[in-house]
Parts: sequence; structure tokens; C-alpha cells
Amino acid sequence: MVTIYSNRQTEFSHKLLKNDLTAMLVFGHENIQYLTGFTGNAAYLIASHTSYTLITDYRYVNRAKQESHNCNVICRDRENEALGVCINRLITDAGLIGFDAAYVTVAMWQDITRDLKCQLQPITGLIEELRSIKDDWEVKCIRKAAEIADAALADTLEQVKAGITEKQLAASLDYRMQQLGSDGVSFETILLFGTRSALPHGKPSDVQLREGDFILVDFGAVVNGYRSDMTRTYVYKTPTQEQQHMFDTVLKAHTAAVSEVCSGVECATVNDAAANIMGAGGYQKYSGKGIGHGLGLFLHEAPFITTKNKARLDTGNVITIEPGIYIPEVGGVRIEDDILVTRDGYECLTFAPKKFILE
Repeated sequence: MVTIYSNRQTEFSHKLLKNDLTAMLVFGHENIQYLTGFTGNAAYLIASHTSYTLITDYRYVNRAKQESHNCNVICRDRENEALGVCINRLITDAGLIGFDAAYVTVAMWQDITRDLKCQLQPITGLIEELRSIKDDWEVKCIRKAAEIADAALADTLEQVKAGITEKQLAASLDYRMQQLGSDGVSFETILLFGTRSALPHGKPSDVQLREGDFILVDFGAVVNGYRSDMTRTYVYKTPTQEQQHMFDTVLKAHTAAVSEVCSGVECATVNDAAANIMGAGGYQKYSGKGIGHGLGLFLHEAPFITTKNKARLDTGNVITIEPGIYIPEVGGVRIEDDILVTRDGYECLTFAPKKFILE
């Protein structure tokens, strides 16, 4: 593990030099975890070419010393030393200092800059660019999270019966994932019945399952902070002709998009493979914009699979492919898998069967 973080810090030092930065103030917790291994909150990182200094407080200082790699851990007395004063005391090199602009609130910025005397440059995407290419350990974590999700879903589907509520089934799924080793849930589980499945990010309710209802479940497990993200859609008992056509179209679109995945292909090419099939099936106005995203410490991170993104996939990207159809008062269908981009093509990390009918 020490080697992993040393390699990341070396790569990040090269990026600092390339951008003419003496150091960078890192505020995003996931970015701090990526560079140091520290998983707690209330932390701020000063990353320079030669050293990494992690600022925290009494609640996390011992944990930071145990978890972080190649870091000087500073315990700040929050009552007697403002954050800006502390940072100013610890930055000894003159020059341009970058800061993690996407993670700073206005109040935090005002508090820091009141006392900070160095020259600051807002920076976005520098660490996220490194994070988009997963190393072997990261892939191992995501693969394990996906395995847990696969197994938990299989167990939970055995509880499907008329009268069960969305909340009950979602709670069972979440609990089963944690029984199998998940560090919580990747995000708040989306589990919807009937016409409510047309809500792309709906919240489980007390609605009860009836025969002929769609069942849409979008969920994920977490291992060492790394997330899985999978969606399956079913119908309870016998589908209507419309329901079957929706499912068949989404499955075809999903298959087409996945088949385009390989290192070097444009994200837009992958997206459009699915979008063309949705359009041909008559569902263009009912499908969302974009059919996937990168996956890792964030649920949604680069690269994003959209029709306007001309960036190219690279070996080591882990992405989702998740085309969907959402028709108000009818229902929704989404099928989502986690895909590792390899040198020769791709590897699917999620294996739950894509069957449609639940008896």
C-alpha cells in the first residue's frame, strides 16, 4: 500500500511542476484519500513537490497518523488557530499555490484568504484526472464491491412478493450488502415499483408491489471507499407488450454501447451507439441525456459518457453503461453495468442476470 500512495504522490508532483505550481491545497475528502489513504473528514492537505502535510484536529489526529502515508500530520487547535493562519504557517515555499476550487465554500474561502499571504490559483480536475485511471488495487476494490452487490441482489429477489413495499425491499437489499462485507451503501438505494419506476432518481416509498408492476433497482456496495453501481429492471409476473418492448429496446441499446467500449474510443461514440437504438425504437424523447459515467471514490466522476464528450476512453477507466427509458404514468426501464476499459476492449464487473420477468 505504501508503494501505491508513493506512486500517486510522485505522479501528482509531476502535475504540479507541469502547471507551474509550488504546492496545492487539497480540500476534497476523496482527493485527500486518493493521495494519502486518510479516510476521515475535517482534513486539509498541503501537497508540494517534496512533502505532504495533513491538517486535522483532535478527533482525527491519531486515525490520520495510522491511515496516511508519507504525511506529516498536524493537529490544529480549532479554537485558537484559524485555518488560514495554520496553512500560512506551514507553507514555507514562495510561489504559486493551487487550491481544490470545486470543494471550497464561499465561507471557507473568506476564512482562509483573510489570513493567507501566498498567491493562490483555483484548480479543478488535476487530481480527478489521475483518479480516472484505476490501478490494480482500485480495480480489485470495485470488483469486490460489484461482487457483493451481485450476491445481495440475488438474495433480495427471493423476497419479492405481492404486497411488499419499496422501502421494505430496499432496506433488505442494503442490509444484505452490509452482511456480505460492504462498507455501507454506494448511494441511497433507488427501488421503485410500477409507474414510479419512471423517476430516474426516485426515493423508495410505502407503495406496495402488484402483479404487472415494473421493479427498478439501482444500488451499489462500497469497499475501501470504492463504489459499485448497478441497475436492473424487472416486471412482476406477466409484462404488457409495451413493457416488453421497452425492456428489449434498453437491453439492445445497452449491448450496443458496451460493444463499443475500448481504449481510445470517444465517449460520444459509446453514448451514440445506445442513443441511436433508443431513437429507432421510438423512445428518444423518453431517454436521458448521457448513458454513463466514471466510477471510483466518487459515484459520478470522469469520464462522462455523453454525446458531447469527445474525450477518449483509456485503459484503466471504470465506467457505467446505463441507458434508460422513462415514460410518465407508464414506468421506466434502466439496465446498468460497471465496465473496466482494458487494453484490448473491456471487462464487465457486474454479473447479475438481465432477466426481465419475476414469477
